[in-house]
Amino acid sequence: MKGTAHLIFDPSAGPGYSPYRVLDGQGHSIRPINDFLDAQALRNLSPRSLRTYAFDLLNFARWWVEENQPSWRRLAETRLSDYVRYQLAAQPARTPNTVNHRLTALRCLYRFHVSRDIPGSLRGPYRRGKPFRWTRPSRTTLKLKAPRRVVVPLSPDEVLQFWQSFRSYRDVSLVALMLANGLRSRELLTLHCADVVPLQACIRVTGKGNRQRVLPLSHDCLLALNRYLDLERPRSETPYLFVSLKGARRGQPMTPAGLRSLFRHHRKQTGISRANPHRFRHTFGADMVRAGVALPALMHLMGHASIQTTLLYTELSCEDVWAQYRRAVQKLLYPVVTPTP
Repeated sequence: MKGTAHLIFDPSAGPGYSPYRVLDGQGHSIRPINDFLDAQALRNLSPRSLRTYAFDLLNFARWWVEENQPSWRRLAETRLSDYVRYQLAAQPARTPNTVNHRLTALRCLYRFHVSRDIPGSLRGPYRRGKPFRWTRPSRTTLKLKAPRRVVVPLSPDEVLQFWQSFRSYRDVSLVALMLANGLRSRELLTLHCADVVPLQACIRVTGKGNRQRVLPLSHDCLLALNRYLDLERPRSETPYLFVSLKGARRGQPMTPAGLRSLFRHHRKQTGISRANPHRFRHTFGADMVRAGVALPALMHLMGHASIQTTLLYTELSCEDVWAQYRRAVQKLLYPVVTPTP
């Protein structure tokens, strides 16, 4: 867009350089942001992470220019507060999680160039009869309170009804890897045929941050995968495991849009509006907790970088609480006294 900062994608960027570039209204590179993106590319961050950083910092660059602010190196908590108000006043208003994510990206940019955190407001205690002295700038802690995440899995009946609507081994394998192994949609689509090891009944998965983990495969999941590879998968030079089965893209890797379209079709067919790839991952996590799987093991299975994320699955639904209460009441040693008339 002419006259405002914008983002471009340059696929010709060499190794160690970000393909995402932030430009100002005249088409010139905003060097502080692009130097930061190049440094993250050198750290081998995924293209998806680079894209997220670029869009977050693009939003800040637009506001900084609109407000005619001085050098961004003079950022402080007061100006950061103005930036938050700018986002909350936008239409539609940004969610607290989005605002906090942008603040984190901005702090990373600032630390990269200045080698310290964004300073907070200058403040110092005032005592009667003593001269006023400025203290060192305090570290900014500006962060919006975000609503607590609640994991809402699918019920067994919903899972069974949705799963039975699939008619190909490819689609059954996709759902099986989400439901029985907790794979993310991105992890599914980046699987290679060589990642499936039938003799050891396991699969190699590359998750966020290029972290790899080896997961066991159930008998039914391995059977569906073998039948898909033997009977359905068209001959193709692509190493990716899941490919399109028909149409102009037959034999080409399955895309995120293709996966979304597949689930959209089956949601309409079954009437289960909550069914989506990540909901199946949530269902896997909740089922593993109910089955008594230890949190460190579940953390490895789901590829979480922090145990705090895994702890979300320990939240019990009302149905879980009531079921445990009924089991406990049945084991009570004392009988309920019946009043005599």
